[in-house]
Amino acid sequence: MELRRLLFAVLAVAATAAQAVDLSKSMILVAKPELVDQLYGSTILVVTPVGGDQHAGFIVNRPTNVTLGQLLPEDGPSRKVVDPVYLGGPLSQQVIFALVERKQSPSDQSFELMPGLYVAVDEETVDRIMRTESDHARFVAGLVVWQRGELRAEIERGAWYVLPPDAHLALQKPSQGAWEELVSLSHQRAHSIYARFSSSDEALLCQPDRC
Repeated sequence: MELRRLLFAVLAVAATAAQAVDLSKSMILVAKPELVDQLYGSTILVVTPVGGDQHAGFIVNRPTNVTLGQLLPEDGPSRKVVDPVYLGGPLSQQVIFALVERKQSPSDQSFELMPGLYVAVDEETVDRIMRTESDHARFVAGLVVWQRGELRAEIERGAWYVLPPDAHLALQKPSQGAWEELVSLSHQRAHSIYARFSSSDEALLCQPDRC
């Protein structure tokens, strides 16, 4: 019996890993508690493939102590946003990106990160989002880029949980406590996979002359 339980546990882990390494679609990454890193520890990221097994994305739960009004004092719309600027990643931190939850793209120069979540970088669109849609947006400085195969390798090493794309979940407010909530959700998903193996596959493997 113990051997069978071990087998089911291995199968559950394998099934979870198989889901995690399907990187052809956008996703939410949740840092595993074992990931000890000054930048990426306890983070949530929205990530999209950009071709050639390369990926780009943004950290969405790393608020800074700076507001847009402080960062852009001469920009009128920025002073209307009360939320802090978030650290989006280590690259291009001088650039402010607007992540906005909406049904359609806010401009021709914006692109879709995942269904219902767009990123804008041009000044005109970012300013318009500041004025009219800041309640459904997050403003981040910088981004994360993975070169060919880098994200796949990180996931296979066990650095990240991978969750399906969910724009509302990604930009949930407040961001404080969101990481703990998504870690718990990821554990529940893993246990659900294990339960399915335990209830169905054990019955298939457990033949009358073997149990």
